[in-house]
Amino acid sequence: MFLLISAAHKSSGKTTVSIGLAAALKARGLRVQSFKKGPDYIDPMWLARASGRPCYNLDFHTQTEAEIGALFTRHNQHADVSLIEGNKGLHDGIDLEGRDSSAALAKLIGAPVVLVIDAMGITRGIAPLIHGYRTFDRAVAIRGVILNRVASARHESKLRQAIEHYTDLPVLGSIGRDPSLVVEERHLGLTTPDEMTAFDKTIERLRSVVEQGVSLDRILEYGRSVSEKLPAPATLEQKLPSGGTQGTAAQPDVRIAVARDTAFGFYYPDDLAALQEAGAKLIFFDTLRDTQLPQADGIFIGGGFPETQMQALAANQALKSQIRQSAEKGLPIYAECGGLMYLTRSISWNSEKHEMVGFIPADTVMHATPQGRGLVVLEETDVLPWPRDGEAISGADPRRICAHEFHYAALENLDPATRFAYKVARGHGIDERHDGIVKGNMLASFSHQRATARGGLWARRFVTFVRLCKRMAVATKA
Repeated sequence: MFLLISAAHKSSGKTTVSIGLAAALKARGLRVQSFKKGPDYIDPMWLARASGRPCYNLDFHTQTEAEIGALFTRHNQHADVSLIEGNKGLHDGIDLEGRDSSAALAKLIGAPVVLVIDAMGITRGIAPLIHGYRTFDRAVAIRGVILNRVASARHESKLRQAIEHYTDLPVLGSIGRDPSLVVEERHLGLTTPDEMTAFDKTIERLRSVVEQGVSLDRILEYGRSVSEKLPAPATLEQKLPSGGTQGTAAQPDVRIAVARDTAFGFYYPDDLAALQEAGAKLIFFDTLRDTQLPQADGIFIGGGFPETQMQALAANQALKSQIRQSAEKGLPIYAECGGLMYLTRSISWNSEKHEMVGFIPADTVMHATPQGRGLVVLEETDVLPWPRDGEAISGADPRRICAHEFHYAALENLDPATRFAYKVARGHGIDERHDGIVKGNMLASFSHQRATARGGLWARRFVTFVRLCKRMAVATKA
């Protein structure tokens, strides 16, 4: 069984409810699988921690509908209950007709919807709000509502009376106003679990509140009332390229060192799986504590918050030096956003400046407002060192890569002779025109890619590139 948690608008509390529900259902002994609609790293970290299982992203921008259906079906079938957290409001999105909305996702996978309604400053007016959402698109199976930020028992009573009198939707629960339920936010969104010393206590608190205020039995009941429109996994998967994120892992023949720690933690679990399926053995290392790189044929440094850890990163001189020397010798490196920042000469933030790896001829400066935020479309240039993937994929344009970005950082003092792997058709990237700095065998960009059809199958291409570089190095030595 499965259901999608959405809301009338963003910041209504759907993440709080989703985390609490995942933890509460797990506490009942159920196998809970979580999903997040759209590109996001931090919400999935919380959902994964609450459910005890990796959280997977379902995103119309970087995935075809076949990929979304296959990914969801494959992981849902091994769970007792799956929770999909929507993004923004139920019907919000870029497309005027809502083809990229949470409502569209619900219809695609046949998921019943529970609406989280922020009840702050509203009583009788909740009825036309719910009525409008119910009738706007009747193909969306809205099954109930959860009231959030309810002021008092009297407030809750008025809300319930209005909903019961004017609509036929059940109220599945009510959560009061409580500042302790709000997960601390900062410039890049929700604080990651790894940075909160009391994150398990926070999840436990959310679980307790949901257990007390929400009818889990009714949630499970409505979750079982799914439609029969979900395509069979085999039907979906046969449309996808072989050897990608849907295949069987190849025998590992290259080793890729992956930075994973408090500074760098933005990785999609299916992307890591795609690297393995393409033939890579992943070895994780800590940029803050490890003084030696693991023996590897390539390096992957994902996004994260290097600015919050820049003093510790700068202090690890031995690792920085080894990464720079490896890059100068031609070791293949792929870096995204935070990883790009780490490879520059320095990071400046809050009147502090610390030296980084120094391989990219530029300095990173943090700003008070986002420098790049949202969906990205990239066009490959001839500078991109990775070999093209020759397999045609339905629903994807091989010349364009759909990605996303969210960074407060900008590069200054960039060498004017810098070469770029991509032209930016949508988004900001490095300078609103280019992204993907190429130097030697390194590719570093502000954009986050996905190992999907529309995301350019980057994992398979990177592993192929690492393999070619390894063979050339062996041939040179011979």
